[in-house]
Amino acid sequence: MKIIVCVKQVPDTAATMAVENGNISWGDAPLIINPWDEFAVEAALNLVADQGGEVTALCLGKEEETEAIKHALAMGADAAVLVSDPALKGSDNVAASKVLAAAITKIGEVDLVLFGQQSVDTDTGLLPVQVARLLKWPSLTLVSKFEEVTPAENSLQVVRSMEEGNQIIKSLMPAVVSVTKDYGEPRYPSFMGIRKASKAEYPVWNLADLGIDLPSSSISWPEVNEPVEQEIVTEIIDGDTAEEKAKILVEKLIAEKVL
Repeated sequence: MKIIVCVKQVPDTAATMAVENGNISWGDAPLIINPWDEFAVEAALNLVADQGGEVTALCLGKEEETEAIKHALAMGADAAVLVSDPALKGSDNVAASKVLAAAITKIGEVDLVLFGQQSVDTDTGLLPVQVARLLKWPSLTLVSKFEEVTPAENSLQVVRSMEEGNQIIKSLMPAVVSVTKDYGEPRYPSFMGIRKASKAEYPVWNLADLGIDLPSSSISWPEVNEPVEQEIVTEIIDGDTAEEKAKILVEKLIAEKVL
């Protein structure tokens, strides 16, 4: 099997976002692999361990920001590809999905593309579906278990974690799958894996390498402003009985024109 895992680099989840000069700033927070993507990497490694094949980590980002790729390689991914182009700065999901779909097509002969459920920064959970649409492949979201994978028949059966319960889906491959944290705890990168990842070499593609023009974004953020701070006054209502307190509360709400 040939599996691609799309990984994203995000600010540390402990970081505090601030607005500086109309732009979002994460300060000096370190960049890490999107925590949701670790579950996708774990699933890919387990599938290859069972079926044979290779796992390639695919990342869209800056050349100097490689923590997501290094983390995936340290976990056990066999190879990696970074797509980096200055023209992609500020790209939204629509643009990112076009670039990722082009990169997946360029890699070629792919059986599965795995994503984490969502990213902790944009938090939309839409990118896996958008990439699947462009590739014209089935999209299986919120997958918590791979029940049956049969490469010889180009088919797989998965369990989706729904709010109402679990849903069992059977699909043809190639397919795009987003993996939830219910899949299981991701492995920690080994010391040898970290050393190997630090020395790993991988291709860096730009838009010209993918043979595509700059995808247009549907959303832009010309300026970001912090919400206006509001002074909140807390008042404790005194009264001998609950009925008396309720009466006083209603009178105050009427006076403030809330009711």
